[in-house]
Amino acid sequence: MTARRLESRPAQPVARCQKRAVLRFASAEAAFVDALALATLALYDNGMNAEDTDDSPVAETPRKPGRARRWLGNALLLILVVVIAGVGIVVGSFLRFSAEVVGLEPPRDIAKADGIVVLTGGSLRIDRAVELLDDGVAGRLLISGVNPATTGQQIQRQTSAEPALFECCVDIGHDAIDTRGNAKEAALWVRENGYRDVIVVTANYHMPRSLLELQRVDNETRFIPYPVFPPGHDKVDWWRDPMVLNVLAAEYGKFIIARFRHRLGTPSPDGLRSSIAAQDGPQKANMAGSN
Repeated sequence: MTARRLESRPAQPVARCQKRAVLRFASAEAAFVDALALATLALYDNGMNAEDTDDSPVAETPRKPGRARRWLGNALLLILVVVIAGVGIVVGSFLRFSAEVVGLEPPRDIAKADGIVVLTGGSLRIDRAVELLDDGVAGRLLISGVNPATTGQQIQRQTSAEPALFECCVDIGHDAIDTRGNAKEAALWVRENGYRDVIVVTANYHMPRSLLELQRVDNETRFIPYPVFPPGHDKVDWWRDPMVLNVLAAEYGKFIIARFRHRLGTPSPDGLRSSIAAQDGPQKANMAGSN
């Protein structure tokens, strides 16, 4: 019994010391946190009431200006944060838009479509659309947004197509003056011919807005994008070319405006010369440019 008691005694002081050490550490930690909180609160109170501790008769007068300055500073800081965040969102959205349009690729295997619509704005667009028509990808082609003074024969001479191809299978649209007009003109053409699958040929940077406008006026037709690439618009380092950067920035702005206009349901002109002529006369309709 004595031996057992002697063997068990040393363990009790050790356990008690460990327990006391833990309690002391916890109490010291709590005291430190309390002291830190009190110090912080004291600093805050001193900062808030610094202008009120003056014993001079005019000690109370700076209160409101001091608080007003603090509120003004906080408001300016909040505005600055909002502006920086807004700029970051716009820049990020523009970079994503540019990367997407530069990364677009023409479909490798195109199934037989009913028709082809090419939106004017560059010779490469018309040339590629005529090649697709000549390859038998579709049975008919609409060239939308042609200047009223330009004829189908003039366009045919600028391409490598045979005159017979233009005579039988190419329609020239003179009514559209901008992208909204292209969409309206194409939708009327699609409806008149009863088409369901239509290939859309335009520049890569113009494709997102073109599809947006087309789907707004005709959400039943399947529009198949076929982008063409103007010089420099297929570069990996496109941001180093000022001309390409300006074109992408301008088109991004137009795309954002068009998207918000559609979401808000804001009415806008249909972009057709015939509509302008009915309102303001044919002379102003002929002077209208493309966009």
